[in-house]
Amino acid sequence: MRDAPAVDRIRAGQMAEPSTAGRFGGFGGRFVPESLVPACQEVERAFREAWADPRFRGQLDRLLAGYAGRPTALTPAWRLSGDLGITLLLKREDLAHTGSHKINNVLGQALLARRMGKTRLIAETGAGQHGVATATAAALLGMRATVFMGQRDIERQALNVFRMEMLGAEVVPVTSGSRTLKDSCNEAMRHWVGAVEDSYYCIGSVMGPHPYPWMVREFQRVIGDEARTQCATELPAAVPDYVVACVGGGSNAAGTFAGFVDTSARLIGVEAAGGAAMTDGAVGVLHGFRSRVLQDDQGQIAEAHSVAAGLDYPGIGPEHAHLGELGRATYVTVGDDEVVAAVHRLARSEGILCALESAHAVAWVIRAAESGELPPGATVLLTLSGRGDKDMSALMELA
Repeated sequence: MRDAPAVDRIRAGQMAEPSTAGRFGGFGGRFVPESLVPACQEVERAFREAWADPRFRGQLDRLLAGYAGRPTALTPAWRLSGDLGITLLLKREDLAHTGSHKINNVLGQALLARRMGKTRLIAETGAGQHGVATATAAALLGMRATVFMGQRDIERQALNVFRMEMLGAEVVPVTSGSRTLKDSCNEAMRHWVGAVEDSYYCIGSVMGPHPYPWMVREFQRVIGDEARTQCATELPAAVPDYVVACVGGGSNAAGTFAGFVDTSARLIGVEAAGGAAMTDGAVGVLHGFRSRVLQDDQGQIAEAHSVAAGLDYPGIGPEHAHLGELGRATYVTVGDDEVVAAVHRLARSEGILCALESAHAVAWVIRAAESGELPPGATVLLTLSGRGDKDMSALMELA
Protein backbone atom coordinates (compact mmCIF):
# COMPACT_ATOMS: atom_id res chain seq x y z
CA MET A 1 0.00 0.00 0.00
CA ARG A 2 1.29 3.49 -0.85
CA ASP A 3 2.49 5.70 2.01
CA ALA A 4 0.39 8.80 2.74
CA PRO A 5 2.90 11.38 1.39
CA ALA A 6 3.15 9.47 -1.90
CA VAL A 7 -0.64 9.36 -2.20
CA ASP A 8 -0.83 13.10 -1.49
CA ARG A 9 1.73 13.81 -4.23
CA ILE A 10 -0.24 11.70 -6.72
CA ARG A 11 -3.48 13.49 -5.89
CA ALA A 12 -1.93 16.93 -6.11
CA GLY A 13 -0.44 16.28 -9.54
CA GLN A 14 -3.35 14.59 -11.27
CA MET A 15 -5.89 15.83 -13.77
CA ALA A 16 -4.00 19.02 -14.53
CA GLU A 17 -2.76 19.95 -18.00
CA PRO A 18 -0.97 17.17 -19.94
CA SER A 19 2.61 17.54 -21.13
CA THR A 20 3.44 19.68 -24.15
CA ALA A 21 3.28 16.49 -26.22
CA GLY A 22 -0.23 15.82 -24.92
CA ARG A 23 0.84 12.97 -22.64
CA PHE A 24 -0.56 11.82 -19.32
CA GLY A 25 2.47 9.89 -18.14
CA GLY A 26 3.13 7.41 -20.94
CA PHE A 27 -0.35 7.73 -22.46
CA GLY A 28 -2.00 10.12 -24.89
CA GLY A 29 -0.10 11.97 -27.59
CA ARG A 30 -1.04 12.66 -31.18
CA PHE A 31 -0.81 9.68 -33.55
CA VAL A 32 -2.54 10.90 -36.69
CA PRO A 33 -1.79 11.12 -40.42
CA GLU A 34 0.47 14.01 -41.32
CA SER A 35 -2.45 15.70 -43.05
CA LEU A 36 -4.33 15.96 -39.72
CA VAL A 37 -1.49 17.33 -37.60
CA PRO A 38 -2.17 20.97 -38.57
CA ALA A 39 -5.89 20.50 -37.84
CA CYS A 40 -5.15 19.16 -34.36
CA GLN A 41 -2.69 21.97 -33.73
CA GLU A 42 -5.32 24.48 -34.83
CA VAL A 43 -7.82 23.01 -32.36
CA GLU A 44 -5.24 23.14 -29.55
CA ARG A 45 -4.36 26.79 -30.22
CA ALA A 46 -8.01 27.77 -30.41
CA PHE A 47 -8.91 25.90 -27.22
CA ARG A 48 -6.04 27.43 -25.23
CA GLU A 49 -7.06 30.91 -26.36
CA ALA A 50 -10.76 30.33 -25.69
CA TRP A 51 -10.27 28.68 -22.31
CA ALA A 52 -8.23 31.69 -21.19
CA ASP A 53 -10.90 34.13 -22.46
CA PRO A 54 -13.45 35.13 -19.78
CA ARG A 55 -15.97 35.98 -22.50
CA PHE A 56 -15.87 32.47 -23.92
CA ARG A 57 -16.09 30.91 -20.46
CA GLY A 58 -18.98 33.20 -19.56
CA GLN A 59 -20.87 32.35 -22.76
CA LEU A 60 -20.45 28.64 -22.10
CA ASP A 61 -21.53 29.01 -18.46
CA ARG A 62 -24.67 30.86 -19.53
CA LEU A 63 -25.56 28.14 -22.03
CA LEU A 64 -24.92 25.39 -19.49
CA ALA A 65 -27.22 27.10 -17.01
CA GLY A 66 -29.98 28.50 -19.22
CA TYR A 67 -30.02 25.87 -21.97
CA ALA A 68 -28.53 22.64 -20.63
CA GLY A 69 -30.14 23.00 -17.21
CA ARG A 70 -27.12 23.07 -14.93
CA PRO A 71 -26.50 22.50 -12.13
CA THR A 72 -27.99 19.01 -12.31
CA ALA A 73 -29.45 17.58 -9.12
CA LEU A 74 -27.69 15.47 -6.52
CA THR A 75 -30.37 12.96 -5.55
CA PRO A 76 -30.15 10.75 -2.44
CA ALA A 77 -31.20 7.22 -3.36
CA TRP A 78 -32.96 6.64 -0.04
CA ARG A 79 -34.60 3.26 -0.60
CA LEU A 80 -31.64 1.66 -2.37
CA SER A 81 -29.31 3.09 0.26
CA GLY A 82 -31.40 1.47 2.99
CA ASP A 83 -31.41 -1.88 1.19
CA LEU A 84 -27.64 -1.81 0.72
CA GLY A 85 -26.62 -0.32 4.05
CA ILE A 86 -24.78 2.62 2.50
CA THR A 87 -25.47 6.26 1.62
CA LEU A 88 -25.81 6.52 -2.16
CA LEU A 89 -25.99 9.91 -3.88
CA LEU A 90 -26.80 10.13 -7.60
CA LYS A 91 -25.35 12.93 -9.72
CA ARG A 92 -28.17 13.34 -12.21
CA GLU A 93 -26.67 13.95 -15.64
CA ASP A 94 -29.77 12.19 -16.98
CA LEU A 95 -31.62 15.42 -16.19
CA ALA A 96 -29.44 17.59 -18.44
CA HIS A 97 -30.90 18.74 -21.77
CA THR A 98 -30.77 15.93 -24.37
CA GLY A 99 -30.68 13.37 -21.54
CA SER A 100 -27.00 12.89 -20.78
CA HIS A 101 -23.69 14.47 -19.84
CA LYS A 102 -22.75 14.75 -23.53
CA ILE A 103 -24.27 18.22 -23.86
CA ASN A 104 -21.61 19.70 -21.52
CA ASN A 105 -18.78 18.82 -23.87
CA VAL A 106 -20.64 19.46 -27.11
CA LEU A 107 -21.73 22.98 -26.21
CA GLY A 108 -18.11 23.81 -25.42
CA GLN A 109 -16.76 22.32 -28.64
CA ALA A 110 -19.52 23.83 -30.78
CA LEU A 111 -18.80 27.30 -29.41
CA LEU A 112 -15.11 26.68 -30.08
CA ALA A 113 -15.84 25.55 -33.65
CA ARG A 114 -17.86 28.68 -34.33
CA ARG A 115 -15.08 30.83 -32.84
CA MET A 116 -12.68 29.09 -35.29
CA GLY A 117 -14.94 29.99 -38.22
CA LYS A 118 -16.13 26.43 -38.90
CA THR A 119 -19.65 25.92 -40.23
CA ARG A 120 -20.14 22.17 -39.79
CA LEU A 121 -19.72 19.71 -36.93
CA ILE A 122 -18.59 16.13 -37.58
CA ALA A 123 -19.21 13.54 -34.86
CA GLU A 124 -19.14 9.83 -34.13
CA THR A 125 -21.72 8.19 -31.90
CA GLY A 126 -22.46 4.80 -30.39
CA ALA A 127 -25.52 4.99 -28.15
CA GLY A 128 -26.58 8.08 -30.05
CA GLN A 129 -26.41 10.48 -27.10
CA HIS A 130 -23.31 12.29 -28.38
CA GLY A 131 -24.89 12.46 -31.83
CA VAL A 132 -28.08 13.93 -30.38
CA ALA A 133 -26.10 16.48 -28.39
CA THR A 134 -24.08 17.43 -31.49
CA ALA A 135 -27.22 17.80 -33.59
CA THR A 136 -28.77 19.90 -30.82
CA ALA A 137 -25.81 22.26 -30.55
CA ALA A 138 -25.59 22.59 -34.33
CA ALA A 139 -29.26 23.55 -34.53
CA LEU A 140 -28.84 26.04 -31.69
CA LEU A 141 -25.84 27.75 -33.30
CA GLY A 142 -27.00 27.56 -36.92
CA MET A 143 -24.41 25.02 -38.03
CA ARG A 144 -24.63 21.82 -40.07
CA ALA A 145 -23.98 18.43 -38.46
CA THR A 146 -22.87 15.09 -39.90
CA VAL A 147 -22.95 12.13 -37.50
CA PHE A 148 -21.30 8.77 -38.25
CA MET A 149 -23.02 5.84 -36.57
CA GLY A 150 -22.48 2.09 -36.90
CA GLN A 151 -25.26 0.21 -38.66
CA ARG A 152 -25.65 -2.12 -35.68
CA ASP A 153 -26.04 0.86 -33.35
CA ILE A 154 -28.52 2.49 -35.73
CA GLU A 155 -30.68 -0.60 -35.44
CA ARG A 156 -30.57 -0.77 -31.63
CA GLN A 157 -30.80 3.00 -31.07
CA ALA A 158 -33.49 3.91 -33.61
CA LEU A 159 -35.04 6.53 -31.33
CA ASN A 160 -31.84 8.55 -31.13
CA VAL A 161 -31.37 8.31 -34.91
CA PHE A 162 -34.81 9.84 -35.37
CA ARG A 163 -33.99 12.56 -32.82
CA MET A 164 -30.82 13.49 -34.70
CA GLU A 165 -32.67 13.70 -38.00
CA MET A 166 -35.46 15.74 -36.43
CA LEU A 167 -32.78 18.21 -35.32
CA GLY A 168 -31.48 18.49 -38.89
CA ALA A 169 -28.37 16.32 -38.71
CA GLU A 170 -27.25 13.95 -41.44
CA VAL A 171 -26.76 10.45 -39.98
CA VAL A 172 -24.26 8.40 -42.00
CA PRO A 173 -24.49 4.59 -41.51
CA VAL A 174 -21.14 2.83 -41.07
CA THR A 175 -21.17 -0.72 -42.41
CA SER A 176 -17.51 -1.68 -41.97
CA GLY A 177 -16.02 -3.82 -39.23
CA SER A 178 -18.26 -4.53 -36.26
CA ARG A 179 -20.57 -1.66 -37.33
CA THR A 180 -20.31 -0.08 -33.87
CA LEU A 181 -18.57 2.85 -32.16
CA LYS A 182 -14.99 1.94 -33.11
CA ASP A 183 -15.88 1.92 -36.79
CA SER A 184 -17.83 5.17 -36.50
CA CYS A 185 -14.70 6.81 -35.09
CA ASN A 186 -12.67 5.45 -38.00
CA GLU A 187 -15.06 6.88 -40.59
CA ALA A 188 -15.45 10.25 -38.86
CA MET A 189 -11.68 10.72 -38.70
CA ARG A 190 -11.26 9.73 -42.37
CA HIS A 191 -13.97 12.19 -43.35
CA TRP A 192 -12.33 14.99 -41.35
CA VAL A 193 -9.12 14.64 -43.39
CA GLY A 194 -10.89 15.97 -46.47
CA ALA A 195 -13.09 18.53 -44.73
CA VAL A 196 -10.84 20.44 -42.32
CA GLU A 197 -11.35 23.81 -44.03
CA ASP A 198 -14.98 24.22 -43.01
CA SER A 199 -15.60 21.34 -40.58
CA TYR A 200 -14.75 20.68 -36.96
CA TYR A 201 -14.49 17.13 -35.54
CA CYS A 202 -16.46 17.14 -32.28
CA ILE A 203 -15.14 14.07 -30.43
CA GLY A 204 -17.51 12.70 -27.83
CA SER A 205 -15.20 11.33 -25.14
CA VAL A 206 -11.78 11.73 -23.52
CA MET A 207 -10.09 9.98 -26.42
CA GLY A 208 -8.55 10.87 -29.76
CA PRO A 209 -5.39 12.83 -30.50
CA HIS A 210 -4.20 15.70 -28.29
CA PRO A 211 -5.81 18.08 -27.32
CA TYR A 212 -9.13 16.18 -27.29
CA PRO A 213 -8.68 14.03 -24.13
CA TRP A 214 -7.66 17.09 -22.12
CA MET A 215 -10.19 19.44 -23.72
CA VAL A 216 -13.15 17.08 -23.29
CA ARG A 217 -12.20 16.47 -19.65
CA GLU A 218 -12.14 20.21 -19.04
CA PHE A 219 -15.59 20.64 -20.60
CA GLN A 220 -16.89 17.75 -18.45
CA ARG A 221 -15.18 18.95 -15.27
CA VAL A 222 -18.40 20.82 -14.45
CA ILE A 223 -19.86 17.49 -13.27
CA GLY A 224 -17.23 16.92 -10.60
CA ASP A 225 -17.02 20.56 -9.56
CA GLU A 226 -20.79 20.74 -9.03
CA ALA A 227 -20.86 17.41 -7.21
CA ARG A 228 -18.01 18.48 -4.91
CA THR A 229 -19.97 21.57 -3.86
CA GLN A 230 -23.21 19.59 -3.48
CA CYS A 231 -21.57 16.85 -1.41
CA ALA A 232 -20.24 19.47 0.98
CA THR A 233 -23.82 20.25 1.99
CA GLU A 234 -25.17 16.67 1.85
CA LEU A 235 -22.46 14.73 3.68
CA PRO A 236 -21.14 15.26 7.21
CA ALA A 237 -17.59 14.61 6.01
CA ALA A 238 -18.13 16.79 2.88
CA VAL A 239 -16.38 14.24 0.64
CA PRO A 240 -17.78 10.77 -0.21
CA ASP A 241 -15.81 7.62 0.51
CA TYR A 242 -16.26 6.40 -3.08
CA VAL A 243 -16.83 8.18 -6.40
CA VAL A 244 -18.17 5.83 -9.08
CA ALA A 245 -18.90 6.23 -12.80
CA CYS A 246 -19.17 4.03 -15.87
CA VAL A 247 -16.28 4.06 -18.35
CA GLY A 248 -16.17 3.46 -22.08
CA GLY A 249 -13.92 6.17 -23.47
CA GLY A 250 -14.57 7.69 -20.07
CA SER A 251 -15.73 11.32 -20.30
CA ASN A 252 -18.39 11.29 -17.59
CA ALA A 253 -15.97 9.51 -15.27
CA ALA A 254 -13.12 11.92 -16.07
CA GLY A 255 -15.35 14.91 -15.46
CA THR A 256 -16.54 13.46 -12.15
CA PHE A 257 -13.11 12.32 -10.99
CA ALA A 258 -11.67 15.78 -11.71
CA GLY A 259 -13.73 17.19 -8.86
CA PHE A 260 -12.42 14.67 -6.32
CA VAL A 261 -8.95 13.60 -7.44
CA ASP A 262 -7.36 15.80 -4.75
CA THR A 263 -9.45 14.28 -1.93
CA SER A 264 -9.46 11.03 0.04
CA ALA A 265 -12.31 9.60 -2.09
CA ARG A 266 -11.65 6.30 -3.84
CA LEU A 267 -12.25 6.67 -7.58
CA ILE A 268 -13.94 3.68 -9.25
CA GLY A 269 -14.42 3.38 -13.02
CA VAL A 270 -16.78 0.61 -14.13
CA GLU A 271 -16.21 -1.01 -17.53
CA ALA A 272 -18.33 -3.43 -19.51
CA ALA A 273 -16.97 -6.96 -19.04
CA GLY A 274 -16.90 -7.41 -22.83
CA GLY A 275 -15.16 -4.09 -23.47
CA ALA A 276 -12.78 -3.76 -20.54
CA ALA A 277 -9.73 -2.11 -22.09
CA MET A 278 -8.31 -1.08 -18.73
CA THR A 279 -8.80 -4.52 -17.21
CA ASP A 280 -8.05 -6.78 -20.19
CA GLY A 281 -6.25 -4.56 -22.69
CA ALA A 282 -2.61 -3.93 -23.52
CA VAL A 283 -0.81 -0.72 -24.42
CA GLY A 284 -1.44 0.27 -28.02
CA VAL A 285 -2.50 3.07 -30.33
CA LEU A 286 -6.10 3.64 -31.39
CA HIS A 287 -7.81 6.63 -33.03
CA GLY A 288 -4.83 8.89 -32.58
CA PHE A 289 -3.89 8.22 -28.96
CA ARG A 290 -1.80 5.76 -26.94
CA SER A 291 -3.63 3.95 -24.15
CA ARG A 292 -4.80 0.53 -23.08
CA VAL A 293 -6.61 -1.22 -25.93
CA LEU A 294 -8.25 -4.62 -26.45
CA GLN A 295 -5.99 -6.63 -28.79
CA ASP A 296 -5.81 -10.15 -30.19
CA ASP A 297 -2.74 -12.41 -30.14
CA GLN A 298 -1.36 -10.68 -33.24
CA GLY A 299 -1.73 -7.21 -31.72
CA GLN A 300 -4.73 -6.28 -33.86
CA ILE A 301 -7.62 -4.33 -32.33
CA ALA A 302 -10.12 -6.79 -30.86
CA GLU A 303 -13.87 -6.27 -30.92
CA ALA A 304 -15.61 -5.08 -27.78
CA HIS A 305 -19.07 -6.14 -26.68
CA SER A 306 -21.57 -4.57 -24.33
CA VAL A 307 -25.33 -4.48 -24.00
CA ALA A 308 -24.74 -0.71 -23.80
CA ALA A 309 -23.82 0.74 -27.19
CA GLY A 310 -21.96 3.65 -25.59
CA LEU A 311 -19.50 1.28 -23.88
CA ASP A 312 -18.97 -0.92 -26.95
CA TYR A 313 -15.45 0.49 -27.47
CA PRO A 314 -12.10 -1.35 -27.38
CA GLY A 315 -10.07 1.47 -25.80
CA ILE A 316 -10.07 3.74 -22.78
CA GLY A 317 -9.12 7.41 -22.50
CA PRO A 318 -5.38 7.96 -21.90
CA GLU A 319 -5.84 9.86 -18.66
CA HIS A 320 -7.78 6.92 -17.25
CA ALA A 321 -4.92 4.62 -18.22
CA HIS A 322 -2.57 6.97 -16.38
CA LEU A 323 -4.75 7.17 -13.26
CA GLY A 324 -5.02 3.39 -13.22
CA GLU A 325 -1.28 2.90 -13.64
CA LEU A 326 -0.65 5.24 -10.70
CA GLY A 327 -3.24 3.48 -8.57
CA ARG A 328 -5.22 6.69 -8.05
CA ALA A 329 -8.29 5.18 -9.72
CA THR A 330 -9.47 1.57 -9.72
CA TYR A 331 -11.20 0.01 -12.73
CA VAL A 332 -13.64 -2.89 -12.37
CA THR A 333 -16.05 -4.76 -14.66
CA VAL A 334 -19.66 -5.89 -14.64
CA GLY A 335 -21.50 -8.18 -17.03
CA ASP A 336 -24.59 -7.58 -19.14
CA ASP A 337 -26.92 -9.56 -16.87
CA GLU A 338 -25.89 -7.50 -13.83
CA VAL A 339 -26.44 -4.30 -15.82
CA VAL A 340 -29.96 -5.19 -16.90
CA ALA A 341 -30.84 -6.22 -13.34
CA ALA A 342 -29.46 -2.89 -12.05
CA VAL A 343 -31.69 -0.90 -14.43
CA HIS A 344 -34.75 -2.68 -13.05
CA ARG A 345 -33.67 -2.35 -9.43
CA LEU A 346 -32.98 1.38 -9.66
CA ALA A 347 -36.26 1.95 -11.47
CA ARG A 348 -38.29 0.10 -8.86
CA SER A 349 -36.51 1.46 -5.81
CA GLU A 350 -36.06 5.11 -6.86
CA GLY A 351 -38.36 5.72 -9.84
CA ILE A 352 -35.39 6.50 -12.08
CA LEU A 353 -34.89 4.88 -15.49
CA CYS A 354 -31.18 5.20 -16.23
CA ALA A 355 -29.23 4.41 -19.38
CA LEU A 356 -27.64 0.99 -19.76
CA GLU A 357 -24.26 2.72 -19.71
CA SER A 358 -24.95 4.34 -16.32
CA ALA A 359 -26.36 1.06 -14.99
CA HIS A 360 -22.84 -0.41 -15.09
CA ALA A 361 -21.93 1.88 -12.19
CA VAL A 362 -25.16 1.03 -10.38
CA ALA A 363 -24.53 -2.69 -10.85
CA TRP A 364 -21.05 -2.47 -9.32
CA VAL A 365 -22.30 -0.54 -6.29
CA ILE A 366 -25.03 -3.13 -5.69
CA ARG A 367 -22.57 -6.01 -6.03
CA ALA A 368 -19.89 -4.37 -3.89
CA ALA A 369 -22.34 -3.46 -1.13
CA GLU A 370 -23.93 -6.91 -1.03
CA SER A 371 -20.56 -8.68 -1.07
CA GLY A 372 -19.08 -6.52 1.68
CA GLU A 373 -16.51 -4.88 -0.59
CA LEU A 374 -18.19 -1.59 0.28
CA PRO A 375 -18.10 -1.28 4.06
CA PRO A 376 -21.44 -0.75 5.84
CA GLY A 377 -22.24 2.95 6.14
CA ALA A 378 -19.95 3.96 3.26
CA THR A 379 -20.89 7.11 1.35
CA VAL A 380 -20.95 6.73 -2.43
CA LEU A 381 -21.33 9.35 -5.15
CA LEU A 382 -22.45 7.77 -8.43
CA THR A 383 -22.76 9.68 -11.70
CA LEU A 384 -25.86 8.70 -13.67
CA SER A 385 -24.49 9.66 -17.07
CA GLY A 386 -27.78 9.42 -18.98
CA ARG A 387 -31.44 8.51 -19.00
CA GLY A 388 -32.79 5.24 -20.30
CA ASP A 389 -35.44 6.22 -22.85
CA LYS A 390 -33.14 5.16 -25.69
CA ASP A 391 -32.80 1.66 -24.22
CA MET A 392 -36.45 0.78 -23.68
CA SER A 393 -36.82 -1.24 -26.89
CA ALA A 394 -33.68 -3.25 -26.06
CA LEU A 395 -34.91 -3.88 -22.53
CA MET A 396 -38.30 -4.97 -23.87
CA GLU A 397 -36.57 -7.56 -26.06
CA LEU A 398 -34.57 -8.81 -23.06
CA ALA A 399 -37.62 -9.03 -20.78
